[in-house]
Amino acid sequence: MNTTSQRILVVDDELKLRELVRTYLSKEGYVVDAVEDGTAMDRYLAEHDVDLVILDLMLPGEDGLSIGRRLHQGAKRLPFIILSARGEELDKIVGLEMGADDYLSKPFNPRELLARVRSVLRRCATENQTPQSDAGHQMTFGPYHLDVNKHQLTKGNQVVPLTKSQFTLLRTFLENPNCVMNRDTLLQKTKGYDRSPLDRSVDICVGRLRQKIEEDPSNPVYLRTIWGSGYIFTIE
Repeated sequence: MNTTSQRILVVDDELKLRELVRTYLSKEGYVVDAVEDGTAMDRYLAEHDVDLVILDLMLPGEDGLSIGRRLHQGAKRLPFIILSARGEELDKIVGLEMGADDYLSKPFNPRELLARVRSVLRRCATENQTPQSDAGHQMTFGPYHLDVNKHQLTKGNQVVPLTKSQFTLLRTFLENPNCVMNRDTLLQKTKGYDRSPLDRSVDICVGRLRQKIEEDPSNPVYLRTIWGSGYIFTIE
């Protein structure tokens, strides 16, 4: 059971689901509150510090994608997990690309939500405690430099924008150059849980990362697919 009293805010217009999630996560030791839309969320965030937002996509008024974009781009970036009844691949791609820390389709098992909540909070805590030895640490490939301390990728003097998932994935590859890494390993390293047969979040993130670093994403030089095995990040 969690004992840190981390605060979670659920934003969902479905009362039964709000209460289900609030009750379940509260029993696990989290401080959980729930609101029905973006306006109520803004009022709540103005008065409380929150560690994680669980955000429905289909909301009255401002939709979840717009709210998620604000959470990601705010002065104090808030981690968030997207919930959606749509289950469409495009929703998942857009959600992850705009900065969501994870994505879960409705209906879901509360235990799976708990596992993902723990994983996101653990990962955020680790990233916020940058070891002193990492200060100024840079990884280089081709014309790119990844500054681990700043969480920033640059090409020459130009910053290449990366989502949190893309940064974590790229760093993982750079820490394991010229090694074939399967999807299960990558998901465990970047998300903190084992992959289900239908989880394609790694493949989605790889495709988006290629768009950022490859001259020709359809014919990648750095991040290549090894069919039947996974991916390899090639550094000469």
